[in-house]
Amino acid sequence: MFRSIKSLHGCVVRAFDGDIGSVNQVYFDDESWGVRYLVVETGNWLSDRQVLISPYSVEHADVASNAIHVSLTRQQVRDSPHIDAHKPVSRQHEIEYLRYYNYPTYWGGPNLWGMGAYPAFDPTTSTPDENKALPARPILHTSRPRADVHLRSTQAVKGYHLQTADGSIGHVSDFIYDDEAWVIRYLVIDTRNWWPGGKEVLIATHWLDEIDSFASTVSTSLTRKVIEQSPAYDDSVPLHRSYEVALHHFYGKHGYWLNAGLHGHAP
Repeated sequence: MFRSIKSLHGCVVRAFDGDIGSVNQVYFDDESWGVRYLVVETGNWLSDRQVLISPYSVEHADVASNAIHVSLTRQQVRDSPHIDAHKPVSRQHEIEYLRYYNYPTYWGGPNLWGMGAYPAFDPTTSTPDENKALPARPILHTSRPRADVHLRSTQAVKGYHLQTADGSIGHVSDFIYDDEAWVIRYLVIDTRNWWPGGKEVLIATHWLDEIDSFASTVSTSLTRKVIEQSPAYDDSVPLHRSYEVALHHFYGKHGYWLNAGLHGHAP
């Protein structure tokens, strides 16, 4: 099903033997929009340290109790690699993190999660000896140097302006993600401060061309006029496939679900 990133904020992350902390932001990769890590504030039990929690460890989310259950122990989290909340997460740190938890890499494969469309794997098929070869696994080639940061924070991107083919219209107010494939499908764009009668609209992430952190913009080849006329988004109404079909039909775009094998499962 679809959920908003906003609804994740403050969610309690619950291990086998107790609470780890609460979610304060999310890291996604800027190529496939996969949700790669929850950033969790641990509170007093771990000296207010922040830790990364991968969707690989998520068993289920309990919406009623605002909790995310993970297949980890508090000791595992305590011993996990430290992150510096004031610095970007590097690929080298990711390799160290994935090796520690014995998780497969998500890069280098044909699908959203490497060889799969979901963040699922069988830990009994992987051994620590196999995991020693982790850094040698293929990494997707991009125009950026490998040392460059490829993860972005939803907290940072929220508020970015939407730059269209003919000017700006609105800003990012939220993100809508598929909680099975753990991929961001839509940005919620608030246009109400940009034109009379404005509204919130959804822009599919596969309609975006670029995220520019220096200009604080996300870019699309869509025009202001067509976005002004697009269907309004109401976050109090569950997002169903019928709305997605109508939205894509309005924009004359093909649905991502037609290529689900490449981009993850569609709800």
